[in-house]
Parts: sequence; C-alpha cells; structure tokens
Amino acid sequence: MTPASRRALLFAPFAVAAAGGVAFYGMLQGMRRGEYNPRGVPSALIGQAAPDFSLPPLAGADTPALSAADLRDLPGPVLVNFWASWCVPCIIEHPQLMRLHREGIPVLGIAYKDKPEDSLRFLRERGNPFRRLSKDEPGRVAIDWGVYGVPETYLLDRRGIIRWRWAGPVTPEVLEQDIRPLLRRHV
Repeated sequence: MTPASRRALLFAPFAVAAAGGVAFYGMLQGMRRGEYNPRGVPSALIGQAAPDFSLPPLAGADTPALSAADLRDLPGPVLVNFWASWCVPCIIEHPQLMRLHREGIPVLGIAYKDKPEDSLRFLRERGNPFRRLSKDEPGRVAIDWGVYGVPETYLLDRRGIIRWRWAGPVTPEVLEQDIRPLLRRHV
C-alpha cells in the first residue's frame, strides 16, 4: 500500500462523518421549513381503495364486524383505527377517538394481534368509540394495509379511497391540525 492510499484510508472515517453531518443538517432544515416530517411514514395506499378484507367481529362488543365492503359508497369520510389493549399509545389516543365518536364522526376499529377478552376489557373500562369493530388476531389484514405498529389511523373519503394515514397516537394536536381539516375537505 502506498503512503497516499494509507492517508486516504485515514481520512475515510472523517469523510463519512462529514457526509452524515450534512445529511442531518439537511433534515433539520427540512423540519424547520415544514418539508420533512420525521413521524410521517409513507403509505403506498394513499389515493387507493382499501385492501379487500373480511374479518370476524369482536365477540361481546355488540358492534358489527368490519369488511372492505363497508368502506365503499360511504355517507361521508371515516376513520379506520388499528389498535390493541396492550398498546400504551392506544390509551393516549383513546380520549380523542371517544370525542370523535361523541361528535358523530364514524370511527371503525380493528383490534390488532390482541386477545378478544383483553380488547373487551379495554373497551369496557374506557368506552367503545367504534361503529364497526373486528379482530385481526393473526395480523394479516394489518399487513395488507401496511401497518407498521399500533396505533395507526387511516382516513377514507366517501368513495372509500385512503386519503391520509397516521402512524402513532391521535393526540389532541393531530386531531385539530390534521384530522379535522381532512374531515372538512372530504365531506
């Protein structure tokens, strides 16, 4: 190895660190300008109809089951929420879902990889915001929707087209800044 190539190898870690620093700086600038959302997880389903599925109801919840057929020709926009009783962020978002339910906004639920008795206990303790509710114990429907983890919420327009996706809990800020304007736009 020549002395010049040794010197080049010595500076290689600095070059990698500098490139990482430039990328990090670019990300921070994008966040400052509002062009980069670190929580925004892309979805291939935006602008498409919901995947075809049919799930069993959550027995004991006295709520009809949810299937893809229920997401077509709607009277208005709906939210589809993937959740689980073991999910701490689901507890955080639950008051917002209950608020939407009280306001008459249709929230449809899919209990993801959860034991039915645990899901029922969760809903009995906190209230049931779901007009339709199914269980996806194996998680196959969630995979078709592109769910990364729970909670995840999708907004569908009247035609059943997915218009928005939120990975994470629906907080009061997300409700006011994202969901309400989308509901108004897709009425």
